[in-house]
Amino acid sequence: MRIAGIDPALGITGYGVIDVKANKVSLLEAGIIKTSAKQEITERLDKIFQGVADLISEIKPQVMVLEKLYAHYRHPTTSYILGQARGVICLAAARAGVPLIEYPATRMKKAIVGQGHASKQQVQRMVAHFLGLKELPKYNDVTDALALAIAHSNIMKFKL
Repeated sequence: MRIAGIDPALGITGYGVIDVKANKVSLLEAGIIKTSAKQEITERLDKIFQGVADLISEIKPQVMVLEKLYAHYRHPTTSYILGQARGVICLAAARAGVPLIEYPATRMKKAIVGQGHASKQQVQRMVAHFLGLKELPKYNDVTDALALAIAHSNIMKFKL
């Protein structure tokens, strides 16, 4: 199964694509879609949409995984902006007919580390371990995207 994990943000959207065959997870591609704060919001959202649409077209994932939106009452603007980025990612998936799965951060961490409140460093180390990486990806956004994809593969393993 080919799984694309996406860590949405307006500035840097991370993505990671894995292949899962016979319980073996392998990294297919990972990277970022970066926008500039100097651009208009419409340009930034279009770049994210096009980047994800191109990724789907090239990689042909069977499923995409996003982290469920968590809105903190002290930072409503952050969730509003994140929601816009998530919206265009969801649109790209819908237009391509790719199923979209969402997990809360705690569910993803539990599937990766075994503990729902694991630290970012614990998640990073487990992602590197699962994929046999000698070093961590340069961007946390890429690690988070890969963690989502790996978590989905782990969750699906136990649902069968």
